[in-house]
Amino acid sequence: MSTQTFTTPAGEQMVVLPRADYEALLARAEDAEDAAAVRLFNRRMESGEEERVPADVVARLVAGENPVRVWRQYRDMSMAQLAAKADVATAYVSQIETGKRVGRIDTMKKIADALNVAIDDLV
Repeated sequence: MSTQTFTTPAGEQMVVLPRADYEALLARAEDAEDAAAVRLFNRRMESGEEERVPADVVARLVAGENPVRVWRQYRDMSMAQLAAKADVATAYVSQIETGKRVGRIDTMKKIADALNVAIDDLV
């Protein structure tokens, strides 16, 4: 790597290097960031903080399907089971899933906890 060093009038040290070397450095930095992100994900997987989600579940969420319904079905729970675990009425869960009601934040937190997801995954 050939570089040129110079000092600005303010005394700051500057380095000039060929574009190809610069781009190679950027690629290495991106690779290091990617590797760090993978290591973090793997640690979170091992600790139970993360989980792999099937592509069909992700596709349903991306398509705009109600996230409470998607996660409930993915967790293989009935509405009654979810309602009991979240300590809310089954009818209320149904209304949230069909869009007839917007769950209050405290209710959505209970539902998120019952589904073992972050509230951000539901709202």
